[in-house]
Amino acid sequence: MKRSTFFTLITLIVFLFACFPGQPQTATPTNKPVSTIPATTTQTETPTSTQTQVVREVIPVEPVTGMPEGTDGYPWWNDSVFYEIYVRSFYDSDGDGIGDINGIIEKLDYLNDGDPNTTTDLGITGIWLMPIFASPTYHGYNVTNFYDVNPQYGTLDDLRNLLAKAHKRGIRIILDISFNVTSNQHPWFISAASPSSPYHDWYVWSNYDPGYTGSWGQQVWFPLNGRYYYSTFSAYSPDLNHLNPEVGEVMQDVVRFWLEDVGMDGFRLDSAKHMIEEGTIQANSDSTHQWWKEFRTHYKQINPQAMTVGEIWDDTHIIAEYLQGDEFDLSFEFYLAGHFIQAANNGDPAPVNDRIALAYDLVPNQQFAVFLTNHDQDRLMSQVFDHDERVKVAASLLLTSPGVPFLYYGEEVGLQGEWINVADRRPMQWSGSANGGFTTGIPWEPLGPAWQNYNVELEAADPISILSHYQNLIQARNEHAALRIGNLNVVTTTNEGLYSILRVSENEAVLVMINLSDEPATDFFLAKSVSSLVEGSYSLVPIMGEGVFDPIAINASGGFFHHIAAPEIPPYATIILQLLRN
Repeated sequence: MKRSTFFTLITLIVFLFACFPGQPQTATPTNKPVSTIPATTTQTETPTSTQTQVVREVIPVEPVTGMPEGTDGYPWWNDSVFYEIYVRSFYDSDGDGIGDINGIIEKLDYLNDGDPNTTTDLGITGIWLMPIFASPTYHGYNVTNFYDVNPQYGTLDDLRNLLAKAHKRGIRIILDISFNVTSNQHPWFISAASPSSPYHDWYVWSNYDPGYTGSWGQQVWFPLNGRYYYSTFSAYSPDLNHLNPEVGEVMQDVVRFWLEDVGMDGFRLDSAKHMIEEGTIQANSDSTHQWWKEFRTHYKQINPQAMTVGEIWDDTHIIAEYLQGDEFDLSFEFYLAGHFIQAANNGDPAPVNDRIALAYDLVPNQQFAVFLTNHDQDRLMSQVFDHDERVKVAASLLLTSPGVPFLYYGEEVGLQGEWINVADRRPMQWSGSANGGFTTGIPWEPLGPAWQNYNVELEAADPISILSHYQNLIQARNEHAALRIGNLNVVTTTNEGLYSILRVSENEAVLVMINLSDEPATDFFLAKSVSSLVEGSYSLVPIMGEGVFDPIAINASGGFFHHIAAPEIPPYATIILQLLRN
């Protein structure tokens, strides 16, 4: 930085500090701590008369053990780090080239071995299972049976076994489900093609083509037998008619089945803003909001601790409308994800500072989900142009953020892939052996490039690998409440490439500094006018990173103006410091 720029910034900060103290950014949790997760009951319910009959063998699943139910009054999910798994690509246990549920069971110790004293596992405490239903497509979002598992993945008993073993390790599992569509091969839709069928009004029909397109310009009306049916996504995924109370009843039973009979801990709600269209209003309609309010009442009656996270690919102002305590528990922050990656690439923290503060201010009690990429986007490694250090920086931004973090499988070892066909859902890279250790057979999809250099086995032995960085970050988050549920204070810095936040919980405070630049950061100032810190002198003790830092003086407003002359923050380094009052 030029000397003239440096002194201009110092003058400005001192002026702002003296004249505009502002207000602290704090969160007041309203959720009460819970003591237990109810064990799955053994009750069954008879399907409605028009519903496909299913046989339900109920095997009780024990509740989660070994994890706190919620810190400082926040719900349990605010203490969690979730891991998104595409079952087909995670691990193949039987050599048919397709990942399966038993493969996840075999790799649970990699995700979390259940022993908090070990550091060789990843340390996640939640799993998001992408769709596991019977379906004619590889992705599984268009379902042919809402009550069973895709036989390529295993059986309901396999799934219950996974739940039981995961719960013993303190891992909860949520199920990805699309309540608004089925497959065009579902027995309901096949029957519904006849206007005289009792299922006809379970879908949306028109005697003519209404002529309008969808919310992103896509075709939404498709011909069949002289009439037209509505589908948000494609001809093979017709939308259900949720204005029909029979559809609502059967979906309530689906929810009850997975929460009560099977023992799932919640749901990831696919394409949640498209539940009910109101003519040309095909996203975020009033009817959609009302449907989700009724849905929440239903699933919370079954299990008050069940969690939902919605996919609302929209601006934070829109997302916040679903997160006022009467619809979803969480929703994904898509725009913040993009800003995390932009900051990693450009070395500029300003967009992240603005976007993270917006989400924190608009959504009560940090009830939003943060992530970097998912199955609908290019892989993180590809978005940062195969740059290991930028992957680490992005991970640091994510895992020190407020909200609930979600990782996409393989992100932590640098899987590559663009969103072209299934390139972003390639098999997991476990080792440098044949097929990356994913299968003893022929993989359903070829591995990504450079899998011999980016895999679990290789990176687990390297203390500066991407995997080791993720492990260290998750361990720090699991061990320090301030990183999970601490309030947010964006810290002003005089180094243009340095991102810094202060997070303060009831019993702890941490200062985060992430150097987004390829240049070391040294001789800079940190400034904050107001925070919830108590006045006094605090030692800065490293949680992550190294160095001896001078104590920081906090004034009566919780503010500070702190000079860090040494040690320097290396390029792309992450420093997390605990503040201990002297």
